[in-house]
Amino acid sequence: MELSHLLPARENHPVSDESGPASVRDTRGDDYPVDDSPREECGVFGVWAPGEQVAKLTYFGLYALQHRGQEAAGIAVGDGAQVLVFKDLGLVSQVFDEQTLAAMKGHVAVGHTRYSTTGSTTWENAQPVFRTTAAGSGIAMGHNGNLVNTAELATRVREAGLLPTRTDRTVATTDSDLIAALLAHAAADSTIERAAMDLLPTLRGAFCLAFMDEHTLYAARDPQGVHPLCLGRLERGWVVASETAALDIVGASFVREIEPGELLAIDADGVRSSRFAGPDPKGCVFEYVYLARPDTAIAGRSVHATRVEIGRRLADEHPADGDLVIGVPESGTPAAIGFALASGIPYGQGLVKNAYVGRTFIQPSQTIRQLGIRLKLNPLREIIRGQRLVVVDDSIVRGNTQRALIRMLRESGAIEVHVRIASPPVRWPCFYGIDFASPAELIANGLGTTDGVFEGVRRSIGADSLGYISTQGMIAATEQPASRLCSACFDGHYPIPLPTEAAFGKNVLEGMLDSAADAVAREVGGDNVAALSRP
Repeated sequence: MELSHLLPARENHPVSDESGPASVRDTRGDDYPVDDSPREECGVFGVWAPGEQVAKLTYFGLYALQHRGQEAAGIAVGDGAQVLVFKDLGLVSQVFDEQTLAAMKGHVAVGHTRYSTTGSTTWENAQPVFRTTAAGSGIAMGHNGNLVNTAELATRVREAGLLPTRTDRTVATTDSDLIAALLAHAAADSTIERAAMDLLPTLRGAFCLAFMDEHTLYAARDPQGVHPLCLGRLERGWVVASETAALDIVGASFVREIEPGELLAIDADGVRSSRFAGPDPKGCVFEYVYLARPDTAIAGRSVHATRVEIGRRLADEHPADGDLVIGVPESGTPAAIGFALASGIPYGQGLVKNAYVGRTFIQPSQTIRQLGIRLKLNPLREIIRGQRLVVVDDSIVRGNTQRALIRMLRESGAIEVHVRIASPPVRWPCFYGIDFASPAELIANGLGTTDGVFEGVRRSIGADSLGYISTQGMIAATEQPASRLCSACFDGHYPIPLPTEAAFGKNVLEGMLDSAADAVAREVGGDNVAALSRP
């Protein structure tokens, strides 16, 4: 990647990606159709540390958060005079190299790894998002989560004359870009900190924000605290990150979680905390089940310990007659260990994961595509052969992954395959930052039940028996009160009210921009800004 892409991020001279692809496909979906895992949301990282190589610290922080998004990555750096933004489609290690990082000098930085939950997978939608204020100050922002009042915010942006047309190829179509646009616009008449305090209460949904100008690092978390965000201490500075594991990687000590409804500002004067809303904690329980790294702690509870405890409870709720317990790497492994400990059935490694197959720009041929799950998991036949297996996985979404996995295990000599799932049946979509399938595509909704056991799902995936952890058992394993957790994907109870169906969705902004472009086309002699500003 050429350093010519590393340009001062100014609105009249935007960063371009002429050599980059216009869009990509997530190979976990189309190219490897058997892998239907829930898509992680995003990861954010920020650092304020004069005298440190903040770009490299951010790179390693993002590397630790790569599991939260594999579509795009970016870093912004401020040196007191300007903000530089570098971003592209791909993994962190694909986007950045030593030469790029060495050119990004400053004392403050924010970084982002992306999986799209609002907006398509294009370079323009990669983050950090950049905007300038009327005073010429730059704002770079990374966002983890998903807003539910995107259409309302887009209307505000349009009425302020800030929403361009789809004919502009550099248009971003994310809720994150709307936040940055409104923040930069409001900062024209006040400080960024004051503008943020006015803007943040108007956002509805899940948001963990790491943003910056040339001097200061900011971090904010939605009043429900749906996804995690924490503060860490360096010897000569401060770090904010989506997970505590990212603090460990860069040598920062954990200080505390950023509270729901809290805004932090970090600069030469230290750390300032402000409350823009009262806390109403509703943490995502799926962070414990699948999303977060096992070496992360959320609300003081180890994710690994939670998954092991889920496995113990799963063994009590749904015992199985088997010879060997195996986990589906990686997130199913701790639950499998817990199941084995509680059941007395030996635990063994029956599957080997290829850690380097996650996402690639190289599209496989049909022959390779047919290999499906074997590209990611390979059975240890000498361990599996002749065994009655208890296979523990984190979740079932469409059922494609489990169906292919069970077939592969039987082909490898397993006598029986008993499936145990470390989460309840996924029946509802998530609107707060996890990209599940639509309700009609969720296997738990499409097949009937018998006496509370998902017999239709069992037959569909080809298992000898099937058991899910109960919602109560899963929540108990987190050691968090049920009232402080969001389990909407399992029970349909959404803690943040949702708008009408037409007013939200992954591509809501594309639709609004298309409508705006049509309105412009109908204007004879009218200018674009005037047409878009009209209510």
